[in-house]
Amino acid sequence: MKRARWSGDEPPMLGRDLAAQSADLLKIANASEARALDRLAELAARQVPACSGADAAAWRDGELTAAAASHPDLAGLTEVQRAAGRGPTIAAITADGPVHCPDTLTEERWPEYAAAALRCGVRCCVAIAHRAGDLAVTLVLSAARPRSLDPDRLPLAELLVTLGGAVLGNASEYGDSQRTALQLADAAQSRELVDQAKGMLMHALGCSADQALARLRQISQQRNIKVTEVAERIIAASGNHEF
Repeated sequence: MKRARWSGDEPPMLGRDLAAQSADLLKIANASEARALDRLAELAARQVPACSGADAAAWRDGELTAAAASHPDLAGLTEVQRAAGRGPTIAAITADGPVHCPDTLTEERWPEYAAAALRCGVRCCVAIAHRAGDLAVTLVLSAARPRSLDPDRLPLAELLVTLGGAVLGNASEYGDSQRTALQLADAAQSRELVDQAKGMLMHALGCSADQALARLRQISQQRNIKVTEVAERIIAASGNHEF
């Protein structure tokens, strides 16, 4: 069995540093999911005693959308579970609490995960999930020694994954707000173009606003292009009699 290169021999950071580290995590609420998850995994690996490494993932409607790990050896474990449809991460999403694997060498519930974990040197893990609507954030704490993760330390890990869920939720809301703002801006610009083209047609043809709009729509249908594109062409032509 390959010996883990992420042995976790360095002492964990003092718990009081978690507040400062968490503040940094909150600052990236508007960043990408991958970056937020990467920070979450890093914090868990450094803050939770006996944790040698961690991996985090975001799921929407049961589909994996982003994943990160504190060490490259752990990066593929989430994908192994997604492909197999089972594993501690998958189980944690529907469980009422943490899912514990005391020793991957004797683990029989998730053979695919156990085999991949052993190849990485993982002998013990605890999976935790935070759910909010269709979003789930999972955090898996891994250790190089069997039965080495202290269940009494789980509240700290649960705090981290809850914080990660809040961050990703905020990022999602921010992204939705940004998309809405862009859509509104595009709509306003399109309306301005159409109104300008309508005014040109009203002046050139001596027609009403409704008749000008009807003419724009007619050209749009005849040429199989959007009304806004017709308006742009009329404005660009500005005086020639193409339309």
